[in-house]
Amino acid sequence: MQDLLDDRTGKAEYRPINLSYFSGEADEITMPIRARTRGHFRRIKGNCSHPPILLRFSRSVREGTIFEEQRRMKLVLPCKGDKYVLREYYVYKLYNLITPNSFRAQLVKIELDDEVLKPRLRGPFYGILLEEEDQMAARNSSISIERRLIRPEHTDSTHFLKMAVFQYLIGNTDWSIQYRQNIKLIAADSLSSVIPVPYDFDHAGIVRAPYAKPAPELNLNTTRERRYRGYCIEDMVRFEEVFQHFKENKEGFYSLFTNSEFLDQNYIQFTIRYLDDFYKTLNDPIKARKEFQYPCDKDGTGHIIIKGLRN
Repeated sequence: MQDLLDDRTGKAEYRPINLSYFSGEADEITMPIRARTRGHFRRIKGNCSHPPILLRFSRSVREGTIFEEQRRMKLVLPCKGDKYVLREYYVYKLYNLITPNSFRAQLVKIELDDEVLKPRLRGPFYGILLEEEDQMAARNSSISIERRLIRPEHTDSTHFLKMAVFQYLIGNTDWSIQYRQNIKLIAADSLSSVIPVPYDFDHAGIVRAPYAKPAPELNLNTTRERRYRGYCIEDMVRFEEVFQHFKENKEGFYSLFTNSEFLDQNYIQFTIRYLDDFYKTLNDPIKARKEFQYPCDKDGTGHIIIKGLRN
């Protein structure tokens, strides 16, 4: 485990580890798997205590286990404490309410069983298991699209607007279609319209991670300041169907947080106020026009493309 967690630079190397979980009340199932570090910002040692991990299951060991249908899974570990993992988990659940074209997330309690590790690194703590990209695509009768140089305007308009308005809702500017920054693309086939699927929400304002900062090019003071980063659409009528979809899901959004058994009350109250501000904008035509036509302002920063961290 120590070697795995220390693999923070260059090309990540798969390493053998044992994964154990409890089936029922007492039975412990142990299986040999391979794992490597992944990601960009959270993989850098100076940024996070634990890097994100990619788990790889061979067919022979996963048969008859809860991982039987999984070949690979992303495991999100704490960066600066697992309360931010919990908050990011609820963002995934929030997007699940908007569209099935989204990654399913499973909250897990983790302990790293290695005496070489410092006690603070061992846990237990919360993590997130994410379904594999191809599995998410198949669940939506789609395939993963690997083509590069796809512009936002060339994706499915309705699905793009749902995704982009959602990113505005959670205060997330850390994404782009062109550079596949925290975005996966799926489609019914190679000739069909492309659907963007977002992931990695730790830099969203709604999460309030202490290390999260907006890109300097966006001229934002904090991630909690919202900025719509879709492409320019001057006709606000095109937003009406998507806005209505968010209004119809309002009760479910609020219930997700108010009924949580994991989130603390102070954070729940902050989130309610954050959602309130979003719906105030949606219900005010003047505010909505100002916010969602921002990419049309040639002197603004709504058209800037985020490239993200790359080697």
